[in-house]
Amino acid sequence: QVQLVESGGGLVQAGGSLRLSCAASGRTFSNYGMGWFRQRPGKEREFVAGISYSGVNSYYADSVKGRFTISRDNAKNAVYLQMNSLKPEDTAVYYCAAPRTPYNVVVPTTTIVSWGQGTQVTVSS
Repeated sequence: QVQLVESGGGLVQAGGSLRLSCAASGRTFSNYGMGWFRQRPGKEREFVAGISYSGVNSYYADSVKGRFTISRDNAKNAVYLQMNSLKPEDTAVYYCAAPRTPYNVVVPTTTIVSWGQGTQVTVSS
């Protein structure tokens, strides 16, 4: 069972930046893609970004493309989400996600087997 712990959320003004981190343990991190999802107030959880096991391939939701960047450090068993040009509509609880199947980049339809506890991101206008 993989354990995920997010950090880095907070309150930021529109146009600002935040960097989320996710520390993983419990399986061979470097064999698996990773993903970030979010749940905005009153909405269902949605895909934000995914990355392959090597970090070479990534995939983004249209709403964050060009503003957010997902990356990973396999030596540290960590995945990151750099969020720039934040908008009030980015306000959400952000979750790190671990997939069931190894190697592939995480995309919206990927089966997720483990979620972090979530970290709150609030963007003020």
